[in-house]
Amino acid sequence: MSPERPQEQGAATGLSRPGLRGREAELERLRALVEAVRDGEGGAIALLLGEPGIGKTALLREAVSLARAHGFLVSHGRAEELHELAPLASLASGLLHGDPPLLSGTDFADLAGHHDQRIWLVERLAQLIEERSAGRPVLIAVDDVQWADPLSRFALSVMPARLLSSPVLWLLTGREDPELYGQGPLTTTLPLRPLSDTALAELARDVLGGDVPARLEELLDGAGGNPFLAAEMLSGIAGTGADGPEPPERLVLGVRERLADLRPDTLHFLRIGSVLGRAFSLADAAALCGRPASGLSAEVDEALAAALLHDDGERLLFRHDLLRQAVYADLAPSVRRALHREAASRLVAAGRSSVDAVPHLLKSAEPGDTEAIGLLGTAAEDVIAVMPDLAADLAVRALELVPPRAPLAYDVGERAIVALTRAGRYTQARDTGDALLARRPPLDVFARLQCVLGDTLWHLDDVHELTRRTTTALAAVTDPVIRARLTARQALARSRGSDLGAARETGERALAEAERAGDREARVLALWGLGEIALNAGDCAAAVEHHTALSVFDPAFLPEEAVALIHGDDFDAVRRLLRTAGDVPLRLAMLIWAQGTLNMGLGRLDDADADFVTVERLEADLNVPNNLVNSRVNRGLLAMLRGDREAAREHLDVVRTTVADRPNTGNHAAHRFFEAVVADADGDHAAAAELIRSVQRDHPFLRWRLLRPHVVQAVHIALRGGDRKLAEDLAAQAAAHATRNPAVPTAQGTAAHASALVNADHGLLERAVEILLTGPRPLSLAAASADLGRALLASGDAAATPALTRAHDLYAQAGADAEADRVRADLERATSRSGRRTGRLRPRTDQGWDALTASERKVARLIAAGHTNRSAAETLVVSPHTVSTHLASIFRKLAVRSRVHLARIVLAEDDAGTATGD
Repeated sequence: MSPERPQEQGAATGLSRPGLRGREAELERLRALVEAVRDGEGGAIALLLGEPGIGKTALLREAVSLARAHGFLVSHGRAEELHELAPLASLASGLLHGDPPLLSGTDFADLAGHHDQRIWLVERLAQLIEERSAGRPVLIAVDDVQWADPLSRFALSVMPARLLSSPVLWLLTGREDPELYGQGPLTTTLPLRPLSDTALAELARDVLGGDVPARLEELLDGAGGNPFLAAEMLSGIAGTGADGPEPPERLVLGVRERLADLRPDTLHFLRIGSVLGRAFSLADAAALCGRPASGLSAEVDEALAAALLHDDGERLLFRHDLLRQAVYADLAPSVRRALHREAASRLVAAGRSSVDAVPHLLKSAEPGDTEAIGLLGTAAEDVIAVMPDLAADLAVRALELVPPRAPLAYDVGERAIVALTRAGRYTQARDTGDALLARRPPLDVFARLQCVLGDTLWHLDDVHELTRRTTTALAAVTDPVIRARLTARQALARSRGSDLGAARETGERALAEAERAGDREARVLALWGLGEIALNAGDCAAAVEHHTALSVFDPAFLPEEAVALIHGDDFDAVRRLLRTAGDVPLRLAMLIWAQGTLNMGLGRLDDADADFVTVERLEADLNVPNNLVNSRVNRGLLAMLRGDREAAREHLDVVRTTVADRPNTGNHAAHRFFEAVVADADGDHAAAAELIRSVQRDHPFLRWRLLRPHVVQAVHIALRGGDRKLAEDLAAQAAAHATRNPAVPTAQGTAAHASALVNADHGLLERAVEILLTGPRPLSLAAASADLGRALLASGDAAATPALTRAHDLYAQAGADAEADRVRADLERATSRSGRRTGRLRPRTDQGWDALTASERKVARLIAAGHTNRSAAETLVVSPHTVSTHLASIFRKLAVRSRVHLARIVLAEDDAGTATGD
């Protein structure tokens, strides 16, 4: 029996038997994983790696049988070499065809409807699998994963870690390329080595039905321990004797001998099939043969009889990929190229998509092939939303096929720039554009290329070059649409300059031009630019107006509307907006960034930290860490509030490295402010003040957007550093911001607070507290109350106690333990005269139930009660991603791996009465 054929025997029979000779140890490890997942030990990942024919599929099928015998719901699929452009095809091959299927057709249709949103799709797919695994364990097996389409590959790299707390076992087979599969610490990798001499001898006895002569054992050495090659040799020997060439040539020549006995039409049919892939439809082969499918029955029957093909009821498959490769290798290279090119044309003519034709074009297209150039471009457009890297590769390949001086190069090149930019390959996009510009294109083409390069330069944060190029292009442009887009790009670039008045005029002109031209892209850019200009200028009402108009026009910009509303203190509107965002699966990382910003404002520090961790994870999944610096700055500031200096320094190290690797103006400003906070906490007040001064001096366009929530902290740093002038400048800017935003309590209260610190004015501190009591930010109120209490304490005023008590309670409720302890010390001084004492906050531990934050305890109890991540998120009104982040932290702190173990701990804590006040 071939080791790659399905096993006839049940999973409970002995280990050493045909098809599994020499794989006893690997099978035992798989058996242990199946039983561990079944018994509630959490999820697991297993990789079976090895060369073709080494026995991966046989072992996978045996594991599938074991899992079914243990009650698993099984998805068993296979990736195909020439199907790697079809989004999610590799996973779908198993998810939809189990008994019962893991996903229903309705589930998959819902996913397919949003295949252009990778993060949303993978999260939704993970939710569905999590829900299915609530009642019984799940096995997801994918064979030949090295051929997986990019979306399936992305899902396979993300979902196993996402579902490790659920009873889901992932079993993947592939070639020796471990970096392909996103391995983690809980991954079991099983490299399949060549069979031992003993195992080969057992295999020989299985095939030959008796003892193996010594001469055959010597011949088997030529198989290199590969069980498929050995089995094929033995089958040939059983039928024809032992004479003949040594492998691996023997396999190709053996297949050639079989082919020589076939009728010419059958031989042609098999060669066509080998070009189409290991699995192919009869209709595709018929189209390429130029014959009706009904006329190929004799050829199919003969190929099946020769044990070269297998019919699974839907497609024809070469019995093993090595057999297909042997047939394919017997074709001359020029014939292969011609057949691939003909296959592409035939598939298109038969109504198949460009995605089906492109794999053949990549193997056959030559320079000047205009049909191939067009099909590659169409395929790039089809997949750019969900697989931008693949789209970029296809677009670049299309450009390579264009003759150097052909006018077509500009249109094809423009699409390549767009695709490269979407894929985050900004330097390559800019170089591609500059190479096209060096050919001195006509002025209208010049302007169009500069227009698409504008997005590239924005992502490179090269706003000076963006301004220069848009200005030059505007002098040459005649097309009103391109003019509107260029003007909008110019406004966006100027939003980062010092003359925000001129930037606003440019943005308003861009919006008017966009509306006259009726161009959607220009209007989006203009509204975005105007919103950024307003935020950087501190005009919260205008920022909300522009970003609201933008998100109504394009829901992808809903996070920008949320952030603008947060700056305006309209937290209720932000909550409503984020509750509706689940219906718009766009830019999830940015949505959660907005949610984290809101939670910081609300003083929900644990949730904010989880949100920022989630943003980092999502952006790392997509390999676009746009918010890494700002995320780590926020997490570092949260760590300082909690008193975790070690964590703050770890965040600062990441910020320093990231800024060095990817410098941009905004990152430098945030970085320097964080450096100032750390230096001030370390007692280096002069250095801290100088860092604040540098933010003020070098980054005027961002200073208020950056310092707006932290201006009081900046004033304290300036005063401790002995720079009264800097403190006065900061207070004056806070006052100007308050004047611009009379309806924003935080702006008014913060201005009063900053001025009170500079002028040592108790009355202004009281006024600041009164205003901030009407606002939504507890930490701003706590800071003002603490400063008021300290001032009153210094003057001997008994009113210090209630002010300090309010500050202490607000900080403690938020989890700002360091600030709460500082205020507690002052409060003890205020209350010592009356004999009252305040309780010290219990320090957090690193491990165990006491290490969990309040938010983590809520999540733990919901999960222990049987909630899925999705239903827990709905209960807590947060994102399922945030619940997943909390759950990962819970598992780490409690040293558990599964929901079953978590439920036991929660039950024990509740029974013992130790989990109170959660």
